Amino acid sequence: MAKINVLIFPAGEINSIELHDALSTCVNIKLYGASSIDRHGEYIFKNYISNVPLISDPAFFEEFNKIITDNKIDIVFPTHDTVAEFFAKNHEKIHAKLICADNSTSEICRDKKKTFELFKDEEFCPIIYKDFDKLPVFIKPRRGQGSVGAFLIKNNSDIPQNINTEEYVICEYLPGEEYTVDCLTDKNGNLAAILPRSRNRLLAGICVSGQNETLTDEIKLIAQTINNKLKFCGLWFFQIKKDVNNKFKLLEISTRCAGTMCLSRAIGVNLPLLSIYTIMGYDIKVFINPYNIKMDRTLISRYKIDYDYKTVYFDFDDTLIINEKVHLPAICFLYQCRNKGKKVILLTKHEKEIYESLKQYCIDKNLFNEIIHIKPENRKSDFINPDKAIFVDNAYKERYEVYKTFKIPVFDVDGLEVLADWRI
Repeated sequence: MAKINVLIFPAGEINSIELHDALSTCVNIKLYGASSIDRHGEYIFKNYISNVPLISDPAFFEEFNKIITDNKIDIVFPTHDTVAEFFAKNHEKIHAKLICADNSTSEICRDKKKTFELFKDEEFCPIIYKDFDKLPVFIKPRRGQGSVGAFLIKNNSDIPQNINTEEYVICEYLPGEEYTVDCLTDKNGNLAAILPRSRNRLLAGICVSGQNETLTDEIKLIAQTINNKLKFCGLWFFQIKKDVNNKFKLLEISTRCAGTMCLSRAIGVNLPLLSIYTIMGYDIKVFINPYNIKMDRTLISRYKIDYDYKTVYFDFDDTLIINEKVHLPAICFLYQCRNKGKKVILLTKHEKEIYESLKQYCIDKNLFNEIIHIKPENRKSDFINPDKAIFVDNAYKERYEVYKTFKIPVFDVDGLEVLADWRI
């Protein structure tokens, strides 16, 4: 199978990281990221394109299609609801396949008022009010995502002054547990996957803790009803929350990838990849690994430094080996250096025979361009060529001596994260 060139746009969103993680290691996918405003995408996408015009720019289509043509892009994955709606509305102007719903479905999913009007006769549709006569209620923007602009109104003093109720939906208050349900619709319009997951903890409207949940008949009926009334191709998701009677009510539907689809991928269902195969017209099959899983995440830091090093001097004791085990970030970094063609020199005062110790830990001596085994009384700086070099050692005394002598960057073990390159 020839490689499928896939473009993620915009590539700096939380869900674009999930798309990267889901697709970057697939052997038949060549992945690109592009953004109008540079955020995190340039830290993770090996093939990254910046300065794309905003979708409101008159030059957008000409410039965007040039990117598609120049890079032979087959498929575009929009990551933001507004971009997905814009692409759906202008799909004929984009010179690649799009993983998003059709125009009508996109408009309905983007506007919660239209969503609730479509499903007003279904039991899972929440009660929608015209005003604030019956409290408590929950209000949220008609066009929005996550929990931005949404809040609970318990009494009259909570009602915002001069609020334009036409721009909001006023819903019954739903006090129960909240789920996101990841779905996949195949090329024939049939539901190939329905994957519920709990939203146990949120950060800025994004789920950062959850677990897979049982697919009940109630959730399955909601998914099938939505799929029958709207037109999807590939991944999509909806959110539900339980009312006072312990029945799930619909919160919203989205046609884009969700950042926490990583939880569905973690049980064996790679929704972004299956969506690509679907849009390419392939038949797909879905199976779920036989285990339950919990997910919790927090912020992760990625770095770029402006020092172009060519040689790495690396310590052994308490750096490559910690607590008598191979330190995984260290070995990962050494292979990263090998992949990038950087020279790696093992510089150690190890008390035992170093080749025997490498063998003991199943580390191939050929991982290193050179192994320098010196005596405890020697200074490591005497064995370093500082030209475009860095030095990694857990010992402060060794690092300071090398830094003082050569003024080259030196790193403790924790500094390996600064050197990690996440771009695939």
